[in-house]
Amino acid sequence: MLVEAKVHTNSKKFKLEIDGNTLIIHTKSPPENNKANSEIVKELTRRYGSCKIVRGKTSKKKLLELPVDKII
Repeated sequence: MLVEAKVHTNSKKFKLEIDGNTLIIHTKSPPENNKANSEIVKELTRRYGSCKIVRGKTSKKKLLELPVDKII
């Protein structure tokens, strides 16, 4: 399943929110040296089994691929 996401970096804790059709991701990591992306993939893989950034590796707006059976 493809999911649109908006990322907020340098937050106090990792947190997920839903705003309409968009997943809002708050990361503790800064947006440098791929740290925020690594945290996103690590946390979403831990929660849902897998996660891949399809588009937006250098943007706050991302398109993520998550397994359908774990979401529904």
